[in-house]
Amino acid sequence: MIKKALIFFGVFLSFLSWAQQQGTLLVSVDSTSVKIGGQINYLLQVKVDSTAKVVFPEQPLFAPFELLEVSPVDTLRKQTHYLYTKKYALIKFDSGDYYIPQQQVLINGFSKITDLIPITVNNIEVDTLKQKLYDIKPLELVEKNYEALIAQILWSLVFILTLFGIFYTYLFQKRRKELREQELPPFEKAIEELKALEKENLSEQEEYKMYYSRLTDVVRRYLEEEAKIDALESTSEELLTKLEMRKDSGTLDLDLNTLMSLRKVLQNADLVKFAKSMPEYYIASEDRKAVEMVVIETKEALPEPTEEELLEKLAYRDYLAKKRRKEHLIWGLCGTIIIGLLVLVGSMINYGYYPVRDTLLGYPTKGLYSGQWVISHYGTPPLKIETPEVLERFIRDEKAIQQFGLGTFDSPFYIDLLFDFPSKKMQQPITNSSDPKQADLQKGQVLVNSIISNFESKGAVNILMKNDALELPSGAPVAKVYGTLDYPKKGASERVRCSFNALFFTFEEGSIILTIMYEKEDRYAPQIEQRIINSLELIKEL
Repeated sequence: MIKKALIFFGVFLSFLSWAQQQGTLLVSVDSTSVKIGGQINYLLQVKVDSTAKVVFPEQPLFAPFELLEVSPVDTLRKQTHYLYTKKYALIKFDSGDYYIPQQQVLINGFSKITDLIPITVNNIEVDTLKQKLYDIKPLELVEKNYEALIAQILWSLVFILTLFGIFYTYLFQKRRKELREQELPPFEKAIEELKALEKENLSEQEEYKMYYSRLTDVVRRYLEEEAKIDALESTSEELLTKLEMRKDSGTLDLDLNTLMSLRKVLQNADLVKFAKSMPEYYIASEDRKAVEMVVIETKEALPEPTEEELLEKLAYRDYLAKKRRKEHLIWGLCGTIIIGLLVLVGSMINYGYYPVRDTLLGYPTKGLYSGQWVISHYGTPPLKIETPEVLERFIRDEKAIQQFGLGTFDSPFYIDLLFDFPSKKMQQPITNSSDPKQADLQKGQVLVNSIISNFESKGAVNILMKNDALELPSGAPVAKVYGTLDYPKKGASERVRCSFNALFFTFEEGSIILTIMYEKEDRYAPQIEQRIINSLELIKEL
């Protein structure tokens, strides 16, 4: 007996150990009955010891339900055991009774299968008798705000133009000075530069160096331009040798004392420039006077220019004059452009980008809006209306119809004013209804259908419209139909989105229909439309 008890106890312990290794799998949902589109939270929970290895399904299948979200495994320790929880968010968009399919979880390599869970997805009941139906709200157009961007661009342009103006003035003055120097004969130019050196105040070695550099450049440039001696590229000794050779040949009769004075000046210049010598101020002044005498005596020693040389100089001066006139023209044109740009930028800052642009480019509807408007009376009964231009009368075969208009469907702004008052003999009942309200509704629908038919006959598509009641500033009530359409305008690569507005004056004897159409993106057309509508006044009602 005791032996059997021990055997049973051993088997029980073995079973308990095996059960602990297998663990416990639990499955649950937060609700078994949801509405269409309602979320279902599906939980898989595994209770095992600390040494167990648990593997949840990597790609779980929940058909016919849709898997919205998978949460990470949540681990909770309870004494010697662990509780692993995995949550799945499910959803279903069809009503009916369904089952969440079984899921497989591996615990230490052993498979655990969950039970099927029934779920009821209920319809959402809508009481159409109590619940009001509303029209789809229109799209709200949000205008893009370019004002800040445009202001930044304009101010940047002003800054750039200002810098350009300063740079232009500097270059103009510099170029003007260069041209003036080019126009001067070599002798006058040399004398003018020597007089400028006379005003120099010398106190430092660098100033002396600059002084003698300019002084020797004056005499060298003059000798090269006037006496045709290669002086600029020659050393001091080479230059003196060339002058002595010209004196010996008789082509340049310079006095010997003049050559000696020039030699002394060149030697002093070399000492200042290369040996950093710093002579007395009076010596520098005497050297300037010596150079001036060299220039004067060279001028007197040169032979008189031939007729060909004179002609060459005259042609050169004409060339310089033409070049100067051309440059003045170019600079003047640049100045005019700069002034024009500054005026343009200032106008844009003051009045705005689009008004200035549309004024310059001649935006069609802006011309209509800012032009001379006309107040006229049309049709019978007379309708007073203010329009940008006088409406043209169209001849109709039907004598009872009077039609007036401005432009066509291809125009930037289109107006159609129609008076339809058939005679009593021609009048036909639109409806047999005895209800006046129902009769008015049916009559209005006929007029709306005529507008749609007219649009479609012109080639318009995608016609979207709404209706509303409107009271004019004069107090007269009118019916209003408005919306958008796509129309293939001439010259456009694709259909143009247009806005339209139709106003109906209905009477027992007939009707008056005013139709307005323009491009939807037009900035001035809505203002034109509103002004026209505000001016409407029925002079004599029937």
